[in-house]
Amino acid sequence: MNAPAAVPPAAWWDAFFAPRGIVIVGVSRDPSKLGFGLIRNLVKSGYAGALHLVNPKGGMILDHPVYPDIASVPDPADLAIIAAPAAAVADTLRAVHARGIRAAIIASAGFKEVGKEGAALEVELGRLAHELGVRIVGPNCIGIADMHLPMDTTFLPPPATAPGEIAFISHSGAVCGAVTDIANGRGFGFSKLVSLGNQVDLTETDFLEALAGDPHTRVITLYMEGVGDGRRFVDAASRVARQKPVLAIKVGRSAGGRRAASSHTGALAGAEEGFDSAFRRSGVVRVDTLEQLFDWARALAWCPLPRGRGVAILTNAGGPGVLAADVVEANGLELADLAEDTRAALRRLLPAAASVANPVDMLAAANAELFAACLGILLADPNVHGVAVLTPPPPMTPPEAVAAALLPVIRGSTKPVVVGLLGASLVRPAVQLLSDARIAVYTFPEQTIAALGVLARRAEWLATAAPSVAEPPVRGQAALEALARARAALGEPGGWLAPEDAAAVLEACGIAVQRIQAAGSAAQAAELARKLSFPVAMKLASPDITHKSDVGGVVLGLGSREAVEAAFETVMRTAKAARPDARLLGVHLQKMLPPGQEVIVGAVRDPQFGPLVMFGSGGVEVEGLKDVAFALAPLPREEADAMLARTWAGRKLGGFRNLAAADREAVLDALVRLARLAADFPEIAEVEVNPLRALAVGQGAVAVDVRIRISGAGS
Repeated sequence: MNAPAAVPPAAWWDAFFAPRGIVIVGVSRDPSKLGFGLIRNLVKSGYAGALHLVNPKGGMILDHPVYPDIASVPDPADLAIIAAPAAAVADTLRAVHARGIRAAIIASAGFKEVGKEGAALEVELGRLAHELGVRIVGPNCIGIADMHLPMDTTFLPPPATAPGEIAFISHSGAVCGAVTDIANGRGFGFSKLVSLGNQVDLTETDFLEALAGDPHTRVITLYMEGVGDGRRFVDAASRVARQKPVLAIKVGRSAGGRRAASSHTGALAGAEEGFDSAFRRSGVVRVDTLEQLFDWARALAWCPLPRGRGVAILTNAGGPGVLAADVVEANGLELADLAEDTRAALRRLLPAAASVANPVDMLAAANAELFAACLGILLADPNVHGVAVLTPPPPMTPPEAVAAALLPVIRGSTKPVVVGLLGASLVRPAVQLLSDARIAVYTFPEQTIAALGVLARRAEWLATAAPSVAEPPVRGQAALEALARARAALGEPGGWLAPEDAAAVLEACGIAVQRIQAAGSAAQAAELARKLSFPVAMKLASPDITHKSDVGGVVLGLGSREAVEAAFETVMRTAKAARPDARLLGVHLQKMLPPGQEVIVGAVRDPQFGPLVMFGSGGVEVEGLKDVAFALAPLPREEADAMLARTWAGRKLGGFRNLAAADREAVLDALVRLARLAADFPEIAEVEVNPLRALAVGQGAVAVDVRIRISGAGS
């Protein structure tokens, strides 16, 4: 499919990445100071523009004159780097603006990262930048670098990395310093390096959008600690990822970051479910480690994409081949079934003891020419979509000779080839040779196969159409009126709606609900049950008890007046004993539904990405099983379908052993409508249907227990 048109760089881009002149404010001649590191790196990087240094003491530093103030700086001057004390940064920014400079990198620390006083300085800095129209990277950052211009505005220790195809955007300056050294040791380079710092102005989303149009960047990588505007990030990443791969490592995944909530949905929607859903929606590839981030980035930058999942493994040792084969399926790949012509060609070249199955084991004596010839044969097989070449140091052939023989075959292939050179010192020259040629090379079999896996997933994702939310909004007149009545009945700024009011809201959105009736006495309950028609279900009515079954507040299958009256007394007595402080309003009654499968659907508001919708196994064990999937709302039908496929609850809707198939289409419809409800009504903090009973195929899905919480004082 055709990729979206390239996004042009933003108006501020040239000021940061193509400045005609750079002003360093707070430069130092002391080699131990950051202000010296800034000028040192700019000079060492080979920046060809004008360099203007500012320090009241004047003089010369590294053969460049030092001006006493910003106003004295000559033209051209497009970008300012500020290394002044935090308290002086605002006045320095005013002077930068007065000089006509509209872009600044603020390396200075001492802002929100140090406490309340610093946070107040940062708020003022943000206000001032907006007022003056000066775009800012930082504060508390190490700067930016363009390895192709070249230009290095950071104070990182040299040497800088070589020019490459990978852009790196980081919320951590320390991580920037680490990955530049890693890149130098692993034989890859960067196109752009961006340390965001405290993001008083420009954010990861701004640079993500701008990098989409950068001709030197083939892959964009991010180290993220959070996100400022979650929905804007998703919108931008959705566009950019169709043009260039975007990979992210998001830190802070611990359970300590989870927020309290009073529904199953809220309790299960931990801090990371929002990021997982956002990355999945936008096509951002989430990685678990920095090593994985750059392993996969190199593969995506340097390899063609495969046209299928079939992989071949070529090795001179059985052990590495088995290790690789063991992780093929886990990476979404398949061991290719080699064609008979391929096997015959391999047999003609290899000794009788060699294996021509997949993995192909050429045995330890394989020389460089045999590696190249066998690779060519495998690449010619139509069943093979990618190849992993794995070798420890060959006993009779230098590893660099093998690498040199492989190079022309790999370069001439339209299929991806990744290489695993198992070892360290003995394979270092071969690793360097392949890396210099932009061939993805790894140390372990598992890494090598994982790189092929991310290539296959990228190819399959690009082949799918971008999801669109075409379903009509539910914020129609009926839904508006139902919610207005419910809020009026609530009589508070926020809190849980009465079950009958929550059911009315859901019905107004087109979701079938098993209507509920309230009874305040045993006699009233028995009469309502008669009108509903036996058998009925009884549930405790209490605004103070969230999970009714925990206190014996749910009784099913009541088939007579006498059974209803007895159940009423038992429920009220048991609940009073368990929760003497709770308000007990009576019970709710419902007609029992036909048999079916029970699932849970719900929605909750994520502080960074807005409404999230959940689907999974329902009933009382939902939190124990944790068989759930989350996605951003509103929800494209294709994504709703994928949510069902990711859970056992969704998969068994098609039937399993003696479990009859249920109405999967009705469940999908309810899930999409619930997501739309959460998206269209921001005042809804939580909504949960547990269970949603999926009846027989063609019979629909019915919400049995509905809970809706309105934001406000009760949030």
